Amino acid sequence: MSRAGAAHPAVFGASGTFSRPLLACALALGLLPAAYAHTSPHAPRQSAETTIYVTRSGDSLYDIAQRYLRDPADWSQLARLNHVSAPRRLKPGMALRVPVALLRQDGLSARVIATSGAASHTFGDSPQLPLIVGAKLGEGEQVQTGDNGFATLELADGSHLVIPPRTALNLAMLRQTALTGATDRVVNLQRGEVNTEVTHATKKDDRFQIRSPSVVAGVRGTSFRVNYDGDKGSTAVEVLDGAVGVDAAPQGQAASVAPAPGTPLAASTQLVAARHGSLTLAGGAVGAPVALLDPPDLRNPAKIQDDAVVAFDLKPAMGAQGYRVQIGRDAGLLDLIRDLRTDGAHVDVGSLDDGTYFVRLSAIDANGLEGMPSTYAFERRRVSLNATAGRVDGSRDYAFRWFVDRSAGDTQFRFVLAASPDLRTPLVDRTDIKEGEAVVRDLPKGVYYWTVIAEQFEGGRYYQKASPIQSFRLAW
Repeated sequence: MSRAGAAHPAVFGASGTFSRPLLACALALGLLPAAYAHTSPHAPRQSAETTIYVTRSGDSLYDIAQRYLRDPADWSQLARLNHVSAPRRLKPGMALRVPVALLRQDGLSARVIATSGAASHTFGDSPQLPLIVGAKLGEGEQVQTGDNGFATLELADGSHLVIPPRTALNLAMLRQTALTGATDRVVNLQRGEVNTEVTHATKKDDRFQIRSPSVVAGVRGTSFRVNYDGDKGSTAVEVLDGAVGVDAAPQGQAASVAPAPGTPLAASTQLVAARHGSLTLAGGAVGAPVALLDPPDLRNPAKIQDDAVVAFDLKPAMGAQGYRVQIGRDAGLLDLIRDLRTDGAHVDVGSLDDGTYFVRLSAIDANGLEGMPSTYAFERRRVSLNATAGRVDGSRDYAFRWFVDRSAGDTQFRFVLAASPDLRTPLVDRTDIKEGEAVVRDLPKGVYYWTVIAEQFEGGRYYQKASPIQSFRLAW
């Protein structure tokens, strides 16, 4: 994956011309046409509209047209363009010019590698079908996710599209050009968001675009997000790695029509570099790049998530108006299962089965742009520890009882009783209790605080779970 992208905010200098560092970056990413490049007088020049085929022994124009052209009858155009008078027998080593517009384009597919919740696909007027892991989707397929739906698609080159809830998109173009091997991948984002990890392009004419009704984002190997807000008509582009060229989308019918196959990426209105974002409002010019917020930190990242509800506390980030919290089964969060936004630094994400998960955190600025992410692994090990206490009838004794709902090979308990809520100076601190009960005799009157801690060894690891601190008053 490309690591290009110096932190320059715009491709244009004060005079409206390209600055040298960003010109080099844009050329390297393929976001500018080759005409901007300086060409050595000794370098071979080739028309952007043709590619070269070097003939081999036994080749004929008929065979070449059959293998590579959309219409085999176009062999005659090859003959005229290359001044070939004997099309049935070509000398090996001839450099034939082949118009790119005549080349055949073969369909590619996107494979579903993860899905959760309500996620479906359809083609044309066909009924919607649930997305199934391993299924292959072709050009023209429509993908939708519901309120709790997630899906991840993998393209033929290893690029990924991560589709969060409430999103609808169309795989407008998935093609590979014969002979050149260049790929065309165009996704029309109709609502919601798509998170993209694009494998670095290997062909100069490779093209990857995310198109919303507001903008066109073109890349050649990068990690970025595009979020289209249908209510506001605005589109946010947030670049995590590499660089993205952003242009205003064409208006009218052309807005939903993918460009002609093989069309190279042209000069972009705005180049958004890594760690920057751009917000384009409906009908307005492409938004200028702004720096994304730094990733927030997680308080107590080593905490075992053993409560009924999985919850996280974030350290407040400067400039944050809110936070996004995503949960996945893998470190890259290709297999997403939760996606929440919160105004505060505490978030509950609900119950999860036991296992190892990953949480990704990001801060949201005043413009609604989501900042750089931080990812933490955490362990989910659900344990319920119920505790109660009461006076023993006819005595000055007090009985404390507890129950843990998760059995382990070696479980013992620690009981702590104190006269202050911080338990710093315990009156009783008993360890190595094997049963679920403790009795304290002859307590004088007063207010007391207590807790019990379950200590377990499982799978070669030590775990502990404390009950909430409870209090009671003795008035005799």
